[in-house]
Amino acid sequence: MNKAIPEDNILNAPLGDTLGDRYLSYALSTIMSRSLPDVRDGLKPVHRRLLYAMRQLKLNPDTGFKKCARVVGDVIGKYHPHGDQSVYDAMVRLSQEFAVRYPLVDGQGNFGNIDGDNAAAMRYTEARMTEVATALMEDIDKQTVDFRETYDGEEEEPTVMPANFPNLLANGAMGIAVGMATSIPPHNVDEICGALLHLIKTPNAGIAKLVDFIQGPDFPTGGTIVEPRENIIEAYATGRGSFRMRAKWHVEPGARGMYQIIITEIPYQVQKSRLIEKIADLIYNKRLPILGDVLDESSEDIRVVIEPKNRTIEPEMLMESLYKLTDLENRFSLNMNVLEGGKMPRVMNLREVLQAFLNHRQDVLIRRSKYRLEKIDHRLEVLGGYLIAFLNLDEVIRIIRYEDEVKKCLIDTFKLTDVQADAILNMRLRSLRKLEEMELKTEHNSLIEEKEMLLTLLDNEELRWQTIATDIKGLKKRFGKTTELGRRRSEFDDAPEATIIPLEAMIEKEPVTIICSKMGWIRAMKGHMAIDDKIKYKEGDEERFAFHCQTTDKVLLFATNGRFYTLGADKLPGGRGHGEPVRLMIDLGNDEEIVSLSLYKPGSMLIVASETGRGFIAEADKVIASTKNGKQVMNIEDGKNKAVLSRMIEEGDDHVALIGQNRKLLIFPVDQMPQMTRGRGAILQKYKGGMLGDIISFNSNNGLSWEMRGGKTRTEKDLADWIGKRGQVGRMPPHGFPSNNKFSR
Repeated sequence: MNKAIPEDNILNAPLGDTLGDRYLSYALSTIMSRSLPDVRDGLKPVHRRLLYAMRQLKLNPDTGFKKCARVVGDVIGKYHPHGDQSVYDAMVRLSQEFAVRYPLVDGQGNFGNIDGDNAAAMRYTEARMTEVATALMEDIDKQTVDFRETYDGEEEEPTVMPANFPNLLANGAMGIAVGMATSIPPHNVDEICGALLHLIKTPNAGIAKLVDFIQGPDFPTGGTIVEPRENIIEAYATGRGSFRMRAKWHVEPGARGMYQIIITEIPYQVQKSRLIEKIADLIYNKRLPILGDVLDESSEDIRVVIEPKNRTIEPEMLMESLYKLTDLENRFSLNMNVLEGGKMPRVMNLREVLQAFLNHRQDVLIRRSKYRLEKIDHRLEVLGGYLIAFLNLDEVIRIIRYEDEVKKCLIDTFKLTDVQADAILNMRLRSLRKLEEMELKTEHNSLIEEKEMLLTLLDNEELRWQTIATDIKGLKKRFGKTTELGRRRSEFDDAPEATIIPLEAMIEKEPVTIICSKMGWIRAMKGHMAIDDKIKYKEGDEERFAFHCQTTDKVLLFATNGRFYTLGADKLPGGRGHGEPVRLMIDLGNDEEIVSLSLYKPGSMLIVASETGRGFIAEADKVIASTKNGKQVMNIEDGKNKAVLSRMIEEGDDHVALIGQNRKLLIFPVDQMPQMTRGRGAILQKYKGGMLGDIISFNSNNGLSWEMRGGKTRTEKDLADWIGKRGQVGRMPPHGFPSNNKFSR
């Protein structure tokens, strides 16, 4: 049976308050102990514990390697009671040159690759620290930082590293906490040191001046940063922003005018294998017809080969297309959310981050100097006892040989301290040489001089900053741009202008025949088919619009509501069956009818007219609609007026002919028609009864033509009787003009 819970252990509290308290504790733990780095050393707790455990194992850069399992075991057993796989994953990342700008772990074995392959199990891999890691922990045993008890109270661990290396900006950091996140890109240490030295000289330096030193991120995988300088300055000034990155490429010429594009560097944190899969997917799904093939010829260096479809394709256009469709271009966000003093999360700007590092180095210098002073005072005390012993050597020997309480006797006889008496008694006989006495005096004088220098240093802030500047210059020499590790990898380029990629580049160009029935069923049949009776329609339906085009073309649909709709020929349903209702593709009401369906020709002009005889000329380029809702071009009065016609003005056309349902024909010059983007239009022809029947533009030198019964065409060149001015009534058409008042059937 279950034992009853004592009433003293029951706490009566609202559930909401209890959950809130528990979740707040979890959130604080995540922020402080897991996700956000310390602004001083740029490390999260797991990284700090990994490096400290490796130091305790003496895995220095000049020593041998040890199994990673040994390191992980020490970390989770002594300092970090979490899963071994998560600790090992953190260790692996610190060793990956493509993930960390300045690796902290020197790995031996399979530690993964840029394709996204995982590292080998920890029992197979070995590791030791790099010089960067040793710089981070330099002087850690000189009381430069605070230590705290580990989770079980049996060990101690540092709360922060002395950090003789600007790790936060150099290696960056990423993490997601509760309600906040951090994202800091890596930077070049040489540039960081330059900014730090300038900030020491000019504490109030502006962000723009600091950006002269720190030009921007320096990613381990290289690439090209194309973010404008003003955006970079703004990001560093606020601590929030983003950087646009592009892959680096060049062209290698081939045989017969062909070429290959060679990609040598890809954006940071992009897996090469997934990138190639995405490019291959574009080829397979024909989303980028100008792309021929992609090959991965990478070994230790990246070499991705892009082959165009043919040699006439411009390399720049092909790459611009790939930039838009793949991760060959992406953005890395900047969110400098860090722990200030290891306690308070805050978004800092660039100057605040640099100043926090300098302030930490100032604290480390002061604590190191005080520690050294304590050691000097202790050594001077011991040396003072040694010198007294040498001056009274015979008496000291006598006391040691014959006195019962030797230590007390030495202290009383020579006025020694307890430390001095112990030091004399612990001396070896070989230290009683005359030469040893001279060395003691030299050491004593040297320590006195060093003590005076340290006291001066502690009293003089300017001198301390000079010392820090000297350390930074030494760091710049060790990891600067003259070294292989420190050379800048990411380049900068001007932000590219917005490039309009031709539609042909995104769609495979194929001939199609577009068919739209009287009931509005539309389809695109492959090839340029003969438009004849063999084309089948639904029962009770018949042909209305039919024309040839390419899949890269656009189709303009004009409706009685005065709106133009745009359809992509490649988006239309195939030729199987009877197609689909066009109303499902655009927002066209059931009470509206299709006026015209035509091929869009860039730069062309269109005549639009309403049933009351109003109209105007519109540019085809300006009636293109980007949404299903279309674009209102002709204003229509509800219930009183409808758009009924849309005709393209062919090149060379100089006159317009109109005929009304009252069978009156009027011809006037095209330049009398107004050109508008939107409106009701001007009166083209007046009617006492009836409405507009048809309208057409033509070249007066060729005469006015119309279709007769039987498919014949008649042309009238003597048009003087019908030529007038816009807005007139017109006259009866020539004998034999079709009774349906249409220029074409």
